[in-house]
Amino acid sequence: MKLFTRKNLLRAVGVSLALGSSFLPQAAAAARIENSVAVFSGLDKITGRITTFDVYVNETVQFGALQVTPKACYSRDQTEAQKIDGFVEVDEITLDRKIRRIFTGWMFADSPGLNAVEHPIYDVWLKDCKQNSNVPAPDKAAK
Repeated sequence: MKLFTRKNLLRAVGVSLALGSSFLPQAAAAARIENSVAVFSGLDKITGRITTFDVYVNETVQFGALQVTPKACYSRDQTEAQKIDGFVEVDEITLDRKIRRIFTGWMFADSPGLNAVEHPIYDVWLKDCKQNSNVPAPDKAAK
């Protein structure tokens, strides 16, 4: 007695794939929140001080000899496990006053050691993403 025929097995696999793929895309798309402010921490290895600073997306803030520019900052809905990630560009101002890109890529707040910027004097990593900041928003009219 055959419990599963080839035809029944293929039908079951097809139904499983159809049901599974219909649920996953909507859940993932609904959970991602785009934020306007990225929160970074920076370590000055000379003084041993850690500084936390807010940066608006597509704006640049200088931390020591580094210029930090978040291009995107995402969080998840409060009903989901919080995963904070951001796409960041970091430039170094060299001693001869040239700007050199030292990092471009994704940073993940739950794994700061994975993609943090490690510089001989400064380290920078993403801590959080949020909608608002106490720092005044940049004036778009001045540009």
